Amino acid sequence: MTNRPQPRPGVLDIAPYIPGKSTAPGIDKIFKLSSNETPLGPGENAIAAYKKAGEHLEDYPEGSSLALREAIGGVFGLDPARIVCGAGSDDLLNLIARAYLTDGDEAIHTTHGFLVYPIATLGTGAKPVVAAEKEFTADVDAILKLVTPKTKVVFLANPNNPTGTYIPFDEVKRLHNGLPGNVLLVLDAAYAEYVSRNDYESGIELVATTDNVVMTRTFSKIYGLAALRLGWMVGPAHVVDAINRIRGPFNVNAPAIAAGIAAIEDAAHVERSRQHNSKWLAWLTDEIAKLGLKVTPSVANFVLIHFPDVKGRTAGDANAFLMKRGLILRQVTAYQLPNALRMTVGSEEANRLVVNALKEFLGKKA
Repeated sequence: MTNRPQPRPGVLDIAPYIPGKSTAPGIDKIFKLSSNETPLGPGENAIAAYKKAGEHLEDYPEGSSLALREAIGGVFGLDPARIVCGAGSDDLLNLIARAYLTDGDEAIHTTHGFLVYPIATLGTGAKPVVAAEKEFTADVDAILKLVTPKTKVVFLANPNNPTGTYIPFDEVKRLHNGLPGNVLLVLDAAYAEYVSRNDYESGIELVATTDNVVMTRTFSKIYGLAALRLGWMVGPAHVVDAINRIRGPFNVNAPAIAAGIAAIEDAAHVERSRQHNSKWLAWLTDEIAKLGLKVTPSVANFVLIHFPDVKGRTAGDANAFLMKRGLILRQVTAYQLPNALRMTVGSEEANRLVVNALKEFLGKKA
């Protein structure tokens, strides 16, 4: 017995999520490449819509984000009634866990999967189960071997953060086919807009034809609305009903709704962002590899750079070296990747500065 309120068992065992750094002490000009934000920012239409919504901050937003759901449905050919919007896809992942997990249940994610999965799982009293990866990529067979009667949810980031890898749609379907009908497969497609592979599909088709698959998406990446915290999910009607029963009554703010509608309908800005990323993702992968560093092949808007476990050349050493030059990358030790840094594809200036700084760090000729 104690003389103060105590959280439920397990809550204090959760390692809090720590975002990518955004400051470098003592440095005037910084390039933040730690949070996978788009260097192009939001489109002009989204900014204008946000400012206009700011004229009426005294009004509650429409409680179900209907206009935004209709805009999403129009772009992707989806029934708005099967869409739920949230304060970022993180909000929706936590709502999914709350709705489908309880004490004694299990939820599976992969070794280097998004840290929100175990956090959301543990917060419900359920147990996170980790499936081994192959070459930093989700392994369907490893996931299926871990399924037990206690399994209620499988979280799959596709593409995965922080590795940038993906599994083809045929493999996603094979994973689904191997799961019992009472297990919910959550496809986290936060980086789907960046993928240009013919064998990739974000999950919309699978959601439309099954009763136990949902897909989550975000406005924080290619749409450039990270500051507004906006995401959405599509799922079967019975899952949407469950999520709507526990989400907040006004869980998406009005400026976010307005900006989201403008952003998702601005195909030209999305395409500019995609083209910029395709060009510089390939350039960074090639240039960093030329330095003798391994780069995990990525289909997203970031690269995972591996450093040798050699004193003076480690990821920690490289991070300190880059920070002094205002170049902020993401250390991924919490993702079981102590010898790697994740770098967002930035502006041309930022990308070139990082490559040149890495040359200097490794003692190569710039």
